[in-house]
Amino acid sequence: MGWKAGTRFRTTGRTRFLRWLALWTCAGLVIRVLSVIGRPDQALGGDATFYNGAANLLVQGKGFINAVDFYWLGHSQPSAAYPPGFILMLAVAPLAGFTTAFAHRIWCAILGSIAVAVCGLAGRQVGGDRVGLVTAFMAAISPNIWMSDQMALSETVVPLVVALVLLSAYRFWRSPGLKAGIWFGLAIGVAVLTRDELSLLGPVVLLPMVVRSPGLSWTRRLGIVAAAGACALLVVGPWIGYNMSRFKDPVYISTGLGPTLASTDCAQTWSGPLIGSWSFACESEAPFSASLDESQNSAAAKTFALSYVRSHESRIPVVALARVGRGLALFHPIQQVDLDAAEGRPIHWALTGLWIYYALLALAVPGTFVLVKRGVTVIPLAGVGLSVVVSMILSFGNTRYRTPFEVCLLILAAVAVDRFWTRVGAGAVADRADVTP
Repeated sequence: MGWKAGTRFRTTGRTRFLRWLALWTCAGLVIRVLSVIGRPDQALGGDATFYNGAANLLVQGKGFINAVDFYWLGHSQPSAAYPPGFILMLAVAPLAGFTTAFAHRIWCAILGSIAVAVCGLAGRQVGGDRVGLVTAFMAAISPNIWMSDQMALSETVVPLVVALVLLSAYRFWRSPGLKAGIWFGLAIGVAVLTRDELSLLGPVVLLPMVVRSPGLSWTRRLGIVAAAGACALLVVGPWIGYNMSRFKDPVYISTGLGPTLASTDCAQTWSGPLIGSWSFACESEAPFSASLDESQNSAAAKTFALSYVRSHESRIPVVALARVGRGLALFHPIQQVDLDAAEGRPIHWALTGLWIYYALLALAVPGTFVLVKRGVTVIPLAGVGLSVVVSMILSFGNTRYRTPFEVCLLILAAVAVDRFWTRVGAGAVADRADVTP
């Protein structure tokens, strides 16, 4: 990777960087595999159960159907409850003949280790070799990153796709042009197919990056935005078309919005100890009819939830703050750890992850100032953080929902570590010079 003349970031050489990156990637794989082997009989949670079954059914040729309904009730109903990206990646395991939950968790460990490498590449693009290697090291060991892998959740691949978006964003920033814009759009398309809330990365990351690109005419910028948007649509379009052909109501990325709103917009989650969180009891109160398809039931649940919101509008600011505070571990963090444990997270590792998150958050502050001082844009990192905040306001606060933000924290913390390391090295050189005869 080329660097602009006059860059102040220290590099160590491509070969040495790749060797160290491979080392931290392997370390990440070992940690993730051991976390699975250490809990071989761990039962999958609700979302993970769906993913596991959906991947197996997809390989069996049944398409994207509701796995829970199929295995429990024997119904074969089309489903877009979740975006297809993670299911497609997870389907590699049953395609190779491995269909058990344990095998899927091992495959997720492998996917998670790949994310370590891509996080390192993204960090390198932001700040140089050392930043990339520190980012990869922290991605390898951070419990908040690898715990989703051993639980076989879609957050397994969120660091991977977010790092791809950041990598393409900073490549575009260093060399703005049509080709870089196309890769930028493709990366966002892949991210959207993994988590539908990542569609926010288009308006909050891609658009401002292109608009603020120096040296480009407005006609050129408009062309890049159009090309990037077309490439994102090229990735997402087949899934949208597929959904339009099998549901009565329009479905774009997923039907998950209705049930999500129903589980978060109710008395239990707008006040009391669960404020800002979600409640299965609330979701069960939403209207549901077996004679309707998933799109229609989702629309009914959405209408049901919004009626509650409209009748309690004065509570919106308080609930929004509680959701963001809970998701960013600034409000009832220990209670949230307990709620996470109910999903299957080991509580001791969840607590460790909480304190590491606070350390990353503290390091991210000076890391941000370092980037700004060096003239490196922070738009992509801030945009990812903003997308997380917006998605939490619209849904609820949850530790694993902040995974995209934690990828940004890894990079910003690595920048701070790199700066400290450089200053210590410079001080040591100065001390040696002072004592030289």
